[in-house]
Amino acid sequence: MAALPIKFQEKFNLTTAGILPASIGFNSCTLESDHFVCVRQTAEGSTSPEVIIVNLKNNNNVTRRPIKADSAIMHWSKEIIALKASGKTLQIFDLAAKAKLKSATMNEDVVFWKWFSETTLGLVTDTAVYHWNIFDPAQAAPAKVFDRNNNLAGCQIINYRVADDEKWSVVVGISQQQGRVVGAMQLYSKDRGISQAIEGHAAAFGTLRMEDAPTDTKLFTFANRTATGAKLHIVEVDHTAPNPVFQKKAVDIYFPAEATNDFPVAMQVSKKYKVIYLVTKYGFIHLYDLETGTTIFMNRISSDTIFTTASDEEGTGVVGVNRKGQVLFVSIDDATIIPYLLQSSENAELAYKLASRASLPGADQLYQQRFDQLLAIGNYQQAAKTAANSPQGFLRTPQTIEKFKAIPQQGGQLSVILQYFGMLLDKGKLNQHETLELARPVLQQDRKHLLEKWMKEGKLGCSEQLGDLVRTKDAALAQLIYQEAGASQKVIAAMAESGNFNAILPYSKSVGYTPDYNALVQHVVRMNPDKGAEFATALAKEDSNLLDIERTVDIFQSQGMVQQATAFLLDVLGGNLPEQGHLQTRLLEMNLMNAPQVADAILTNQMFSHYDRPRIAQLCENAGLFALALDHYENPADIKRCVVQSDKINEEFLSAYFGKLTVELALECLDEMLKVNIRQNLQVVINIAKKYSDLFGPNRIIDLLEKYRTAEGLYFYLGGIVNISEDKDVTFKYIEAATKMGQLQEVERVCRESNFYDPEKVKNFLKEQRLTEQLPLIIVCDRFNFVHDLVLYLYKNQAFKSIEVYVQRVNPARTPGVIAGLLDVDCDENIIKNLLSSVSPQSIPIDELVQEVESRNRLKLLLPFLEATLAAGNQQQAVYNALAKIYIDSNSNPEAFLKSNDQYDTLTVGKYCEKRDPNLAFIAYSKGQNDLELISITNENAMFKAQARYLLDRADPEIWEYVLSENNIHRRSLVDQIISTAVPESQDPEKVSIAVKAFIDADMPVELIELLEKIILEPSTFSDNANLQNLLMLTACKSDRGRVANYIQQLNAYSPEDIAQQCVEVGMFEEAFLIHKKAGDHLSAANVLVDHVVSIDRAQEYADQVDLPEVWSKVGKAQLDGLRVSDSIESYIKAQDPSNNLEVIETATHAGKDEDLIKYLRMSRKTLREPAIDTALAFAFARTNQLPELEEFLRSANVANIEESGDKAYAEGYHEAAKLFFTSISNWAKLATTLVHLEDYQGAVECARKANSVKVWKQVNETCVAKKEFKLAQICGLNLIVHAEELADLVKQYERNGYFDELISLLEAGLGLERVHMGVFTELGIALSKYHPDRVMEHLRIFWGRINIPKMLKACEEAHLWPELVFLYQHYDEFDNAALAMMERASDAWEHHTFKDTIVKVANLEIYYRALNFYLQEQPSLITDLLQALTPRIDVNRVVRMFEKSDNIPLIKPFLQAVQPQNKRAVNDAINDLLIEEEDYKTLRDSVEQYDNYEAVALAQRLEKHDLVFFRQIAASIYRKNKRWEKSIALSKQDKLYKDAIETAAISARQETVVELLNYFVDIGSKECYVGMLYSCYDLIPLHTVMELSWRHNLTDFTMPFMINFLSQQAATIEELKRDNEARKEREKSERKEEETGPILGGSRLMLTQGGVQPQPTGGYGGMNGGFGGFR
Repeated sequence: MAALPIKFQEKFNLTTAGILPASIGFNSCTLESDHFVCVRQTAEGSTSPEVIIVNLKNNNNVTRRPIKADSAIMHWSKEIIALKASGKTLQIFDLAAKAKLKSATMNEDVVFWKWFSETTLGLVTDTAVYHWNIFDPAQAAPAKVFDRNNNLAGCQIINYRVADDEKWSVVVGISQQQGRVVGAMQLYSKDRGISQAIEGHAAAFGTLRMEDAPTDTKLFTFANRTATGAKLHIVEVDHTAPNPVFQKKAVDIYFPAEATNDFPVAMQVSKKYKVIYLVTKYGFIHLYDLETGTTIFMNRISSDTIFTTASDEEGTGVVGVNRKGQVLFVSIDDATIIPYLLQSSENAELAYKLASRASLPGADQLYQQRFDQLLAIGNYQQAAKTAANSPQGFLRTPQTIEKFKAIPQQGGQLSVILQYFGMLLDKGKLNQHETLELARPVLQQDRKHLLEKWMKEGKLGCSEQLGDLVRTKDAALAQLIYQEAGASQKVIAAMAESGNFNAILPYSKSVGYTPDYNALVQHVVRMNPDKGAEFATALAKEDSNLLDIERTVDIFQSQGMVQQATAFLLDVLGGNLPEQGHLQTRLLEMNLMNAPQVADAILTNQMFSHYDRPRIAQLCENAGLFALALDHYENPADIKRCVVQSDKINEEFLSAYFGKLTVELALECLDEMLKVNIRQNLQVVINIAKKYSDLFGPNRIIDLLEKYRTAEGLYFYLGGIVNISEDKDVTFKYIEAATKMGQLQEVERVCRESNFYDPEKVKNFLKEQRLTEQLPLIIVCDRFNFVHDLVLYLYKNQAFKSIEVYVQRVNPARTPGVIAGLLDVDCDENIIKNLLSSVSPQSIPIDELVQEVESRNRLKLLLPFLEATLAAGNQQQAVYNALAKIYIDSNSNPEAFLKSNDQYDTLTVGKYCEKRDPNLAFIAYSKGQNDLELISITNENAMFKAQARYLLDRADPEIWEYVLSENNIHRRSLVDQIISTAVPESQDPEKVSIAVKAFIDADMPVELIELLEKIILEPSTFSDNANLQNLLMLTACKSDRGRVANYIQQLNAYSPEDIAQQCVEVGMFEEAFLIHKKAGDHLSAANVLVDHVVSIDRAQEYADQVDLPEVWSKVGKAQLDGLRVSDSIESYIKAQDPSNNLEVIETATHAGKDEDLIKYLRMSRKTLREPAIDTALAFAFARTNQLPELEEFLRSANVANIEESGDKAYAEGYHEAAKLFFTSISNWAKLATTLVHLEDYQGAVECARKANSVKVWKQVNETCVAKKEFKLAQICGLNLIVHAEELADLVKQYERNGYFDELISLLEAGLGLERVHMGVFTELGIALSKYHPDRVMEHLRIFWGRINIPKMLKACEEAHLWPELVFLYQHYDEFDNAALAMMERASDAWEHHTFKDTIVKVANLEIYYRALNFYLQEQPSLITDLLQALTPRIDVNRVVRMFEKSDNIPLIKPFLQAVQPQNKRAVNDAINDLLIEEEDYKTLRDSVEQYDNYEAVALAQRLEKHDLVFFRQIAASIYRKNKRWEKSIALSKQDKLYKDAIETAAISARQETVVELLNYFVDIGSKECYVGMLYSCYDLIPLHTVMELSWRHNLTDFTMPFMINFLSQQAATIEELKRDNEARKEREKSERKEEETGPILGGSRLMLTQGGVQPQPTGGYGGMNGGFGGFR
């Protein structure tokens, strides 16, 4: 059986990705290309939908995204998803970039959409078709293309196809008509703007290049199945001249008998093969040739519907998804399609065209025959076309070209060879040989431009020979050809010759070729120095190992190219590596001698660090670059020699340089600089000393400067560091130096600002200097508190002016100290007063001044100063304090001053007055609110009345808390004064309230009651104050309950609610009742009776008295809480209050008071329409069995929760009432359950049908089964088995009850259901395997494709149904298990043809050998047939070993002969042994000659001992093949097989062997053999040997032909050599005239300029292996 012409594979199964079977369908699963499958689903147990994307090109990677959409389709190749929601909203997202690309909202629902190109979506609505370019920013929304035709009305749109040029479109729809599916299509032409209605189910567009057509022909193909038949149509659209007209095709589509309702659902056209793939609903695939419409193949690829398809990316096949979730791919098998077609002679022409069209193997013989026939009949043009179009170019050979070249040119026509080349160029690219053959005549005709054109078009097969051929005409074109051919050496040589140096390195790198760059650089530098430098630099940057750096620098320097050498080295040495130190030195030397500024830049930028530093330092000094020299010198003498040249060195550098030296060396250098030229270097030395003062040490620098007696230097040096130095000696030295230089202002500044000097030492130094200006001394004394010494010094020297300066300008705050000092030296008071008057009072610390003077008992001295200060507007507190003290001591009306003045410190003055006059202290303390001091002074002096008035007026709760504390021993005295004096006197309610609150906080209820009665009961301003009355009653409630009843009668301004609440809280319920009753608050009064007195009877009596609804409601609630349900309902009815209906309903229901409850509910319904009321009333009717009233209630308007009432009635067993409830709301599910309890099974089934609920069906089914109502049970069961999750429980129920036949009947009836699923077929199969095993095979044969095979396998195995088990294994592709099962249960399950078909499909190779053993034991006669089937799959050597071991080799002889072409040693040895045993020498000779993989020597040794000569002849042949010439010739001579011996000698090509055999023949006198040797071994026999044998044995006549031929050849060879020698001389003469080029790429000349290597003439006179003419 020939192999199938298609490749079929399952790329993926969606169910393995967790995709539910229900989600695998046309509406939820989309396939736009062979890249992505997109599925929408809502997982079980989840409420949120998701989109699952399977990337078929990325290891079937599965991506899940929580997306809610009506439809989702993926782009052909990009991670872009298009989403549709609510039918109109469209959104496009780039999943990779996580960005929205576009969105739009349509005016109408989109019923179908798909990608028809890489950029554009096609959208079909109910009325029109739109296109939307997703990547065009200008197209924000879909654009309308055309309106839909009426023929699509009522159709489900299943496809939309657009031609590649987007000029033609077709919309495909289907509809159900008269019991069959009818297809309708609308074909639209964009250019014409018109549509055509067509009847069809599937359509596609394609293109085809017809024979001799310059452009492709556009085709439209569609398929349709009508009631009478099915047709495939192929028509041309948009015919373009001069293409030939395509003849319309209409071919029949074959549908098998079992597929009567099948119809086409999808169609794809292969771009590569030009084949139409047609897929039908039942899973059949049809292949048709696009050009002829010929049927290629038809078969079923899926047992389930393939609902969506797409073309693959390469355009070779079709990919689709079926309802099982299998993603299937079908394409043409390149290896088998042509042999498959050639099985039928009718398809030969189709095979011929298809092989050419797709370059397929298998038609080589066909093409060869046709090519030979065309040549034979002289149809050269068609022959050329045949060769040009041959598949895989197998006819495009040098032999074909030679044949065409040999054909003479016809008059007025192109030669056949040029026509052939023209066809090849039209078809594509030429191979190398074709290109060479075409290029030669083109270049001879000087039509180089044609080659350039073909080169640009990529039609030439480039080779090195072609480049050599073109190079003489165009070097640039030759370079391109070399480059294309990969001749790197010649490409680089061409680039160098053309001066294109920049391209050499990139090219070398791109092709991985490394030429001799050093020679190349030398050549380039010689031709173009600048380019050479660039080229060398580029090489060095790429890889420094490509060049010899030193040699390259030598090249540059030899040409005087310092600048280029510098640039090159800078690039090369960029890595600053230690091993490059000598090169760095060389670079710097070169520039220091020729371009110092360049060296300066290099060294300054610190580009290198590994050069010879001493050498470079010396060169820098010679070049005047002292800074760089210093950087490189390390010898102190060298450094000192350079450093003194400070005028030639940048000062910043020099300053930084000193930071690198050791301290000792740096000081030595500074010393050297001062010693050599102090005038020039002093400023630099000072600056350096300043910068590194901390490092060198100030003292050492000072010593250095003092050594050269440069006061100026010392001053400027210290001036630079004194501000930052913390050394006291430095500061003192500076003060000393500045004083000596007369810089008193600087002295003054340092004394004022510096904190780092010895003040005592400086003070004494300044005293000794007796300066004319005492300000520095003043500053020092002022800062360090030497004021007393300063005053004594100045007073002693009568420097009163300096004293004034001190207190006026320097520090007026020191005035108190100065005054104290003057008073201590008994200075005149006038001087002191004048001094005080000269100082601003604002700047004098008055407190300190007063303290100093007061301590010396001279306070009155300050009175004029203080009064003047006060008069001047000075408001300092200290002034007033001092005046107050003076007035108190002098008794100058202090009370008026203390009361009227607010500026003094009350605390200070009060303390001052405490011992002098307590009343004055009270005034001061009360003015300043010094509470604690005031309380203390009043307590000490029994001033309680003043204290009480102060506390009431102060109104500070914290002070009240302090004085009313239990720890206050004076509390009772103070309280008496508060009650008797302070409070009655007060008219401020706020202050009185604060006082009352203080009593409350102090927990003094008795005193508080006394206070409140004083205020309230006695006539006063506060008698009617509600707050105070409330407080009085609250206090009495807590402290003296006996007074409360009296207060209730006497007082009227209190708050009844608050007081009553307080009474309740403290347990005074009767008083609370009286308060509410007096206030007329009857509800609150009733609350007290009910909640606190807890007397329902008193509450009922009180309700009778007042007869208010709210009171009755309260009483009703109390009665309800006390479970007096009837009384409670009566009270609620009196109150007409339905508000507490929920509690009444619950309590009455539990108490069983349904009759009373009905009364209450009827009252409630008058004012309320609440669901709870109506629901409770309905249920009360049900509980009291008032069914007529219930039915009437349900018919009337109500808001009852009927379903809830029904559920309760059902739960409590009121099934008749529940029936009424469920009937009234048409709840068929619950009604069905209720009817089951009422034993109305027929009605229950009818209700279940109306309810259509799984739960209901299940309940009704269980009941019907239990009651053996099997017909009704089956009706329920049919509605259950369509739900896979319910099937298992249903089966268990039937089996548990033993109703096996009924179960089988139910499952069989379910097979015809529309929603039947795999589980039904599976469970039926399992049931049959258990209870009717004879019917299992029939069931499996019909429904195996819809059965859960793993589950069924287990059932069959348990039931020991072995044929059925094998059948399932085969259809589940478990061929391993199928084969094993057949072998293990051979008596029941084995059948040869089935086993043979199965065994070739197994995956475990060991099963093959197990099968062979099985057949060897059980069916030895069939083992050859089995081996024939297994040949391609088994290890032949292992099979041979297996049968050798069992000594059964003859049994498999046909197999061994069939596999012998594999030339395996084990096979050859086995066959050879068998043939020797059978003495079949003819077959053995063929075997050893054709197959050489055997132990040759051993076989030959075995054969040479055989009795038959034929076997010994074979042995000689084996020896000859293995080059054992002597052994072979000896064996042939032994059997007198002289012909074999001569052939062996000739083949050996060994002169000694030939001569030995020739002598043998002469010795035995065989002249015929002698002549045969001369002929066969002509080239191997020396002339002198022949002449000697001929002369010695008189064989001249027999030798003469040999001699004549030899001499003829010798003469011809000499003549040929003579001609060749003359031609060589002419060529050398012309070559000497050519210009010699410089050495490049390691050769003496450019390789491109060297001629090709001429073939050398062969030595001797050989070359005529065929012997001499005519001699046989």
